[in-house]
Amino acid sequence: MSTLVLDGCAIATMDGQRAEHASGHIIVTGNRISGVGAGTVPADTMRALAPAEGEVRRIDASGCLATPGLVNTHHHLYQWVTQGLAADSTLFEWLTALYPVWAAIDAGIVGAAATAGLAWLARTGCSTTADHHYVFPRHGGDVLGATVQAASDVGLRFHPTRGSMDLGQRSGGLPPDNVVESLDEILAGSQAAIEKYHDPSAGSMLRVGVAPCSPFSVTGELLTQTAQLSRAAGVRMHTHLAETADEAAYCAERFGCTPVEYAETLGWLGEDVWLAHAVHLDDNAIALLAASGTGVAHCPSSNGRLGAGVCRTRALLDAGVHVGLGVDGAASSEATSLLAEVRQALLTARAAGGPRAMPVRQALELATIGGARLLGRVDEIGSLEPGKLADIALWRLDTLPHASIADPVAALVLGAPAPLELLLVNGQPVVERDKLVTVDEQQVTSAARRASQDLAART
Repeated sequence: MSTLVLDGCAIATMDGQRAEHASGHIIVTGNRISGVGAGTVPADTMRALAPAEGEVRRIDASGCLATPGLVNTHHHLYQWVTQGLAADSTLFEWLTALYPVWAAIDAGIVGAAATAGLAWLARTGCSTTADHHYVFPRHGGDVLGATVQAASDVGLRFHPTRGSMDLGQRSGGLPPDNVVESLDEILAGSQAAIEKYHDPSAGSMLRVGVAPCSPFSVTGELLTQTAQLSRAAGVRMHTHLAETADEAAYCAERFGCTPVEYAETLGWLGEDVWLAHAVHLDDNAIALLAASGTGVAHCPSSNGRLGAGVCRTRALLDAGVHVGLGVDGAASSEATSLLAEVRQALLTARAAGGPRAMPVRQALELATIGGARLLGRVDEIGSLEPGKLADIALWRLDTLPHASIADPVAALVLGAPAPLELLLVNGQPVVERDKLVTVDEQQVTSAARRASQDLAART
């Protein structure tokens, strides 16, 4: 079992005490963290490591900040090949324009898109990501499986969710009828995805969830039955909710209640549920989320890009709601950098609520231990502690735009995007010296470009 030592770096552990070290060390043994502390590794400890654990690799990490690998709680990887479309549209306008394009995807296109999206997440410090895939063309092949393979190739810890839509335009929904499935197809597909891909074991690299798309694209019956299926299988539940004012109006007109009240009636609140966006919430809705233990994936860049509104992040946190960050799909958040979302979450909260609405360390917390909590992995990832999985991001902060910022956490959160010196996932390097080492970035880029051109030609 190999041992890796990161020596001389600043460390933001994100542990229960939020301990930090101005200069410290991290010891990784196999796929787990075996030591974290201040100062360099003592000489006697180094001598003890070699005969006990085999080869020891020491990295001089001076000038760097170590954080937990970032955790992305909401994405649509397939959208990488439709970036930049409907650039000035509202959510409903954007969906209306893009649904016919997405109807032409297949496993090949999705595989290229997902590989590109996951590679860029890795380049921006993300070690674990969720994905919400809800478009399943009838002749598209195993599109969910394509995302699973892409995550394996890139080397990220992966939480794909089997999404669904069964409420087409003929029934009063937003999606075209040719991109929706029947209730029976969805339930069978969800069960099959769980049986084929879900790994509930400790340290798992792959866990599956179930994720009907949104109140305006699925029926109440689908929400009810998928909740029952998910809980019987012991997997987590995810959906979009309260993203726009249009959705709030839709729920008021169609169901006579708010989106959160609607979700509650169908069994869609609970500690095993996390909701994407949750922008348009009144005080009662926030109280319901807090009381039920329901989490929120905050996607500030996408909300801004689509003009959806400003999430009440401060109110959610003050009420005790668990909040993580999401980049959202690349078609509504083209940068798709989780590090950028940390900064955007802080700026958005402060723009709405003043300079104390989001401290820099709380913004980083959302992207680390906060995200781990939403995905049910808080005991394994999200902080740098002995016994936890070795998902570690090492950021270089001795560069021109950061060198004069004394506080390394402030430098990371508020400064220019920091070069990623190292990203470990499950103890294995995925990025070294700001370059991917698991896949060829140029080949990934070319494949994504070809897939985008192919999709455009089809539609």
